[in-house]
Amino acid sequence: MERADGVVTITLNRPTVKNAMNRVLWEELLGLLGEIAGNPQDRAVVITGAGGDFCSGADLSGGGPFEGPNHASFTMSWINQVPLALHRLPKPTIAKVRGVAAGAGLNLALGCDLIVAGDGARFSEIFARRGLTLDFGGSWLLPRLIGLHKAKELAFFGDVIDAAEAERLGLVNRVVPDAELDDFVAGWAGRLAKGAPVALAQTKRLLNESVQRSMAEALDAEGASQLIAIGTNDVKEAVRAFLSKREPTFEGR
Repeated sequence: MERADGVVTITLNRPTVKNAMNRVLWEELLGLLGEIAGNPQDRAVVITGAGGDFCSGADLSGGGPFEGPNHASFTMSWINQVPLALHRLPKPTIAKVRGVAAGAGLNLALGCDLIVAGDGARFSEIFARRGLTLDFGGSWLLPRLIGLHKAKELAFFGDVIDAAEAERLGLVNRVVPDAELDDFVAGWAGRLAKGAPVALAQTKRLLNESVQRSMAEALDAEGASQLIAIGTNDVKEAVRAFLSKREPTFEGR
């Protein structure tokens, strides 16, 4: 994990296995997300992978995460804490994807608020080809992003799709040349880090919960969130900045 100017970059660092997730990596990621959630200096998060790949999914060597003395249901219960912590993190997140994002690795990316991919990136919901079902939030995320029938197509066949197809389907926000990926993501993350933290956190929560609400419930939630935002000093700062024709400096209070 690296910090710079309010941006936290988390790099999955098992490049020899395309950053496949083992128990240590899951536990470390969960711990980092908890740390970031409680640190007001951390304003935006970038998740990426070392060595030219994002994440190839769960590490299946030695039988994978479901080998051991505990029933698989117990294993899944602690693995599931990671995507839930990412979903609930009150900071905007960006997945910076190079190379492979497959299985739980793809769903880790989909669980971020924004996804920027290099033009050489490849994506796959590979579970069915391994005799497994969707996990790491994929069954919730995928149909909401691309629709039920397309989600079933990707999940049933486990085909590998390229970055251009992922963008066409709506799996990713942007595709940029690999050589420009770092600069592009740094620009987006920098803008998020300068945003109003309370407003961004409330906006993220509203959008994440929108699919579970009626219009009336959404309006009630918006009203409650707006009251929280209006009570911050950041709103006063935004008005002062507007009147002074300058950029605001938000502090998250």
